Amino acid sequence: MADPPLSLDARPHDAALRFEYDSPARARVVARAVTQEVGEIDGHRSTATVERDGAAVVVRIGADDLVALRAGCNTWGSLVSVAERTTDAA
Repeated sequence: MADPPLSLDARPHDAALRFEYDSPARARVVARAVTQEVGEIDGHRSTATVERDGAAVVVRIGADDLVALRAGCNTWGSLVSVAERTTDAA
């Protein structure tokens, strides 16, 4: 049986992506859209959390190596971008 994935704080590399919005309501919609992906796309080499801080969404990514960290940053940045475009169209 495989070992469970490491927690975010147990990873040797980490990054925080902060996305600022014009209102807490917009941040809430974006956070809700991307939060459902937490745990679904994490791998054995990285993990992420999504939090809302007022009118901002903060995505924290932890990774075992820099390649996985870069991939995580690209993935989560893309997910937030799609959520922003979707809310703009609504």
